[in-house]
Amino acid sequence: MRQAFLDRGRQVDVRSAGIGAVVGHSADDSVHLLMDRRGIDVSSHRAIQVNQDMLRWADLVLVMEDAHRSALRRRDPSTAGKVFLLGHWIDTQIPDPYMKPLPVFEQTLDLIDRAVGSWMDRL
Repeated sequence: MRQAFLDRGRQVDVRSAGIGAVVGHSADDSVHLLMDRRGIDVSSHRAIQVNQDMLRWADLVLVMEDAHRSALRRRDPSTAGKVFLLGHWIDTQIPDPYMKPLPVFEQTLDLIDRAVGSWMDRL
């Protein structure tokens, strides 16, 4: 999403955090490969856990699955109006490809691209 904003000439603070993140770990090797193919360097990315300060800071919180949305809304009910599925506009959830083969990561990235594009049309 950060790259999509940059491609449109917009500087937006985009952050990434997980609900069950393995804190401090880098992105999966498949992610590195796919992002390298796109010229996007994710080598400095490290997983962090979402927290209440982040939820309150954000204007919009995008999650991959309904379970994530429910977890965040339970964690901080005041954020309910700004937590949406990334795939909201394409009517899909995006399953986590962790520990799956490269083709699953490629399919996931395709879904993410479609979902991000649908949000960019509206932001």
